[in-house]
Amino acid sequence: MKYPIMRSNRKPLIDAQKYELMYEQSMSQPDEFWADQADQFISWDKKWDKVSDVDFSKGKIAWFEGATLNVSYNCLDRHLPERANQVAIIWEGDDPSVDLKITYAELHARVCRFANVLKRIGAKKGDRITIYMPMIPEAAYA
Repeated sequence: MKYPIMRSNRKPLIDAQKYELMYEQSMSQPDEFWADQADQFISWDKKWDKVSDVDFSKGKIAWFEGATLNVSYNCLDRHLPERANQVAIIWEGDDPSVDLKITYAELHARVCRFANVLKRIGAKKGDRITIYMPMIPEAAYA
């Protein structure tokens, strides 16, 4: 195995009892539970009007209606102060001897570079852009 599982001396964030309590709340009060999780772990530009809107008879499942967020900020930018030099992506090619380890700082630089390419070709806020790429690091940058 190329990347063995590393054991950590850190304590788990929750124990079995806490997990059971969280699971019970997620089932008995799903909107309250997921609103709390969303508040703790996601940075929102605008909070939601409604946590969930589910109607299985109409095939409708909607989450956090009315909310807006920046996915790139949540996945990358907010982690830079503490994790800039930590590995964010381990990419392994079809040949397992070919791999890359990309830090958060390197990933941020490449995402910014790609964003500037899109701006240069006229892409602007609200545009939808589709890119077909193989599973290479550039797909994550895009």
